[in-house]
Amino acid sequence: MENKRKMLLFVCLSATTLLYGQVVGIKTNVLMDITKTINLGVEIGLTSQSTLDVYANYNPWKDNNYKMFKMLAFQPEYRYWFCDRFNGHFIGIHAHGGIYQTAGIKMPFGLWKELENHRYKGHFYGAGISYGYQWLMGKHWNIEANIGIGYVRARYEKYPCVDCGEKVDEGHKNYFGPTKAAVSLIYLF
Repeated sequence: MENKRKMLLFVCLSATTLLYGQVVGIKTNVLMDITKTINLGVEIGLTSQSTLDVYANYNPWKDNNYKMFKMLAFQPEYRYWFCDRFNGHFIGIHAHGGIYQTAGIKMPFGLWKELENHRYKGHFYGAGISYGYQWLMGKHWNIEANIGIGYVRARYEKYPCVDCGEKVDEGHKNYFGPTKAAVSLIYLF
């Protein structure tokens, strides 16, 4: 019994020592907030120069009978910091995936032109790389800018309109280009 107590004490002390060096940030992407997309991120310090950032985005809204952009997406990212974590320049490698349903949307740069006149639903996944910078704003507050490029494979079902009709097509689309853009407000503790 004595050995079990010593082992438990050792594990507890080790865990508190490991946790002392960790920093956690809770964040929201202001760019997603502007689009009325509910989002929340958590960034956890792994070492003095690396972190794990995990973002979730959820948009359940339907603008009207002709437009919708519903989605649930996750984007974990491993980050390497050139100085100290949560301060300055970093590069990252991210994965992403989720489900979506969209209709009546005009995409920028002429991407997926048929979204304007049809409804699509399905899932997507992919990966990419990113670059970012965090500014220290106070003891507990940071601001971050982050941009990334990568690959997305989207599986879809196509319908003639937002609420009606039988499925008219299904397939997949491949995309390479911007996969991440963020201006985030972060609270560190």
